[in-house]
Amino acid sequence: MPITSRTALLVIDVQNDFIPGGSLPVLEGERIVPLINQLARQFQQVVIAQDWHPRGHASFASSHPGRQPYDVIQLPYGEQTLWPDHCVQASAGAEFHPELDLPHAQLVIRKGCNPDIDSYSAFLEADRRTTTGLAGYLSERGIDTVYMVGLALDFCVMYTALDARAAGFNAVVVLDACRGIDLDGSLADAIERMQKAGVELIQSTDLI
Repeated sequence: MPITSRTALLVIDVQNDFIPGGSLPVLEGERIVPLINQLARQFQQVVIAQDWHPRGHASFASSHPGRQPYDVIQLPYGEQTLWPDHCVQASAGAEFHPELDLPHAQLVIRKGCNPDIDSYSAFLEADRRTTTGLAGYLSERGIDTVYMVGLALDFCVMYTALDARAAGFNAVVVLDACRGIDLDGSLADAIERMQKAGVELIQSTDLI
């Protein structure tokens, strides 16, 4: 799928807490940063997604006495995996990786800001009703195709890609510019779900 003026790159959650050494590290997460910088130069339109949780967020295991990270509980909107505290608003862990170099990015879309609702997707929060406004922003700018890179492939990247398709966009995930957590087979499941939804899965060599 060619890169045109109607194409955007969405860089998802390349933040310190998701990098080895952070509170919710994705293995080799730092290795995708130079590649993302290189890919971004091919795009006129770049958007960055940023996890931005208030303290005591409902998705944090620490908010539920007796629970541990990676336990699964029921919240009003459904099942919720509990995570270590991460990407707390204005914390060092919530900052972008210091080597991420995207000076021409036009928008930072923050997600997970509601203390009671998680948000893996950059389009739609976990209650599946509350939008972030990203779909409207892209549509207003005439974007019809979204390429996605970032962390983690089997959670925030996958849900963003699925919601991009549901919102009517062509969706492309650059696999080698992502890394996954692979929690209980979540990586293979994510690949299958994206393929079934019509998400195109490519390598960076298809673009550069």
